[in-house]
Amino acid sequence: MSPIIETQGLTREFALRGRGLRRTRLTAVDDLTFTIDPGEAVGYIGANGAGKSTTIKMLCGILVPTNGTVSTCGLRPVEDRVKLARRVGVVFGQRSQLWWDLPVEESFRILASIHRLPKTQEKARTEELVDCLEMADYLATPVRQLSLGQRMRAEVSAALLHSPDLVILDEPTIGLDVLSKQRLREFLVDERERHGTTLMLTTHDMGDIERLCERVLVVDHGRLAFDGTIGGLSRTVGAQRVLVVDLAEPTPDLVDVPGTTHLGSESRGLQQRFAFDAEQLTAAQALAAVSQRAEVRDLSIEEPDIEDVVRRVYASSR
Repeated sequence: MSPIIETQGLTREFALRGRGLRRTRLTAVDDLTFTIDPGEAVGYIGANGAGKSTTIKMLCGILVPTNGTVSTCGLRPVEDRVKLARRVGVVFGQRSQLWWDLPVEESFRILASIHRLPKTQEKARTEELVDCLEMADYLATPVRQLSLGQRMRAEVSAALLHSPDLVILDEPTIGLDVLSKQRLREFLVDERERHGTTLMLTTHDMGDIERLCERVLVVDHGRLAFDGTIGGLSRTVGAQRVLVVDLAEPTPDLVDVPGTTHLGSESRGLQQRFAFDAEQLTAAQALAAVSQRAEVRDLSIEEPDIEDVVRRVYASSR
């Protein structure tokens, strides 16, 4: 099966005007090589100015690469831009593809006509999206009167109306409240399960990455700093899991538990925290080692904080 996205040495430079006739070159994307297979959910993350939006614009044919090659859905994004538009759905969190003064349902009808959807397909798909994203109450409302959460649900529906093979979401949950984020995340998971849609997600919300993506690409200054799973990302920078145990009675600090590092204790030793490397020790083994020294009443496992992990990746790549 061919990759749905494939880049090789992808590079994009911009000419910046300096004083007088002097010009400087800014490299926004630098020798980027990666592939994404059909059905994958991939987080594409990086700091502001790392090159994320520039990459997306090259994947969609909006920008022409300075060097390198790119293939999206087996097509050349610039040369085959019209064909590609029928196979890709894109949402930019800061920009709208809906008509500001028209009701949501009218925007959907216009987009269905642009994509040349048969009436039966348009009706069935619209009903499916309206039901899944709970939009029935505001279909007749002009876009300018929608709340941010309502508008983002409509934007995602507009991008998915023609059932694209690939959906690229750029900051889709920016500014949304907790409930709106949860609804959108649940919908995207369900959409992938039912239709096998490939998802590429760029966001600063690490909760989106953890809940929606199986793989993560970290880009820094236009270069790929990491490609792998979230767990692999943690292991790359040596991030550890933490075992938190509640003991039956106050206990001196258990500083000699094999394979762990004692991080501290509370309430005269009733609760104690141990860091351990998941590559070397399982949570069950860590718990068994603690249980040999004291009676454990309750426990919890704290996973590495992904934002801290990403910061470490940036630091190491520089």
